[in-house]
Order: sequence, then C-alpha cells, then structure tokens
Amino acid sequence: MTITKLTVVGAGSMGHQIAMLGALAGYDTNLQDISQESLDTAREKLTTIMGKWVEKKKITSEQRQHAFERLHFISDLREAAADADIVIEAVIEKLEVKREVFAQLDEIVPFHTVLATNSSTIVSSLISDATSRPEKICNMHFFFPPLVMDCVEVVKGEHTSEETASLAMEICEQMNRTAVLLQKEISGFVANRILFAIQKEAMSLYEGGYADYEDIDKIVKKALNHPIGPFELMDLSGIDVGYYVMQQQYEETGDPKDKPSRTLANKMKAGELGRKTGKGFYTYDAKVKS
Repeated sequence: MTITKLTVVGAGSMGHQIAMLGALAGYDTNLQDISQESLDTAREKLTTIMGKWVEKKKITSEQRQHAFERLHFISDLREAAADADIVIEAVIEKLEVKREVFAQLDEIVPFHTVLATNSSTIVSSLISDATSRPEKICNMHFFFPPLVMDCVEVVKGEHTSEETASLAMEICEQMNRTAVLLQKEISGFVANRILFAIQKEAMSLYEGGYADYEDIDKIVKKALNHPIGPFELMDLSGIDVGYYVMQQQYEETGDPKDKPSRTLANKMKAGELGRKTGKGFYTYDAKVKS
C-alpha cells in the first residue's frame, strides 16, 4: 500500500512534532486536536522551530515552505481522518481516552487505514479490541522531542499483521527516523523500562534522604555520563506524563512498586509539572506551554 495521507491526533508536545516529521517526509499531513488553542500553539511552535532549522541550514526555506503547505491544522476528527492512510494517536497517556479515540477513528477511517498509538507504555493489544481492525493496530513510539530524537519503537502485538508492522517501519524510514521492531509486546517497551528503573531508584534514594535530587542528577551526569539527570528529565518530559505512565502500569500490574511516588503525586496536586509550568523539581525562568 502506498501511503500519501497521514493524520496525527493530539497537538501536544509529541503530536505536533510527529506531524511535522510527516510533512517534511512528503506526506499530506493533518494535525487534529479538539482544542483550537492547542492547534494555534502547535503552529506557533513549529514556525519557530522550522525557522531555526533554516537558520542552521538543516533545511532550506523552500523545504520549510513546502512542509507547511502539506501540514493542515484541523479541529474536527472526521474531517482530519476521513481519508487517512495511517493515523498516529498522540493523546494523553490514559487507556480509556485512547480506547475512545480508536473506537471513533475505526468508524471514520477507510478499511485499509492503519491506526498506531504513540503511547510510551501502553501496548496496543489493550486498545485493538476497541476497533474492528486489530490486525491494523500497532505501537509507533516516538521519543521526546520527536524532531530531535532519532528513534522509534515499533511494537508488533499478536494481533498486528506483518504488513502493518512493515508499513510502520517504512513510514519511520521515510521520516528519516531509525525504527526498531519489537516482535513481542511488553508494557513500557525497551527504552522506558530501562529509564523507569533508573527513575524509580533515583526517586527511592531521594525520598529515603540519601541524597538531594540535584546531587543525584549531578552523579548520574558526571559518573554515568548521562546528558541529563533523572529529575531533570522528569521535568523536561512533564511530571504529569510520568505520573500517568506509572498509574497505568500500576493498574495493569497491581504491584505497589509501580504506583506513582508520593513526591510525584504531591507535585501533580501542586501543579508543578516541570518546564511547561515553570516549576517541577527545578524552577525555570520562563513558563513554557506544552
């Protein structure tokens, strides 16, 4: 199947950048969100990012112009997805919300359309039965920020056809992203399972009073040569994102070790969600909307 039309559902920190990857790759791309404010913010951010890319000669001004000509910002889901060849969902990390979106998409899109979730932890088998096309459902996990991070985890569940997995890999290649195919599902996939193990241990050390979060970050960067510490990364990704991910894992496993820590819960209540609110573990000069 030849892919020409791509739709991304959700214009947040992940969705709008995935949509730009699609437009840069030559796909006729729709970015959909029920919030017009989110769409306007997405357009603003992408205009700024692409402007910097032109200045740094990563792309030409003509490439930027053509990408924006291919990228459409649409609030109505039916209008955005009615003729899509593939839809990539990038909404909030809550299973019930994703299942609702997939059920709606299943009624809107053509029979041939592939539906992928960008979830960072939720396997697509928990979503596929909300549709009539489980063989066309898979995970395409881009990493934050998608315009910078050169990796996508494509996860193939037992329900996913070989054709669907191959198609997802092909789209990643067209987007100039390195895709790795996981032939078997596991919650959190590969990168986040390793990352979460680090973050959980870092949080345990912090809550146990063994070291302050700043010192933990310093040790991880200086001793382990990580470019960013675990608490800095939580701020960058969003405290809310990490909280919802852990809550979903806890609901799946029932293991108290997977439950969000009291520190994350307190920051959620306080609205201290990281860089996007101006305060998380660290305080930031400028308030940046996600």
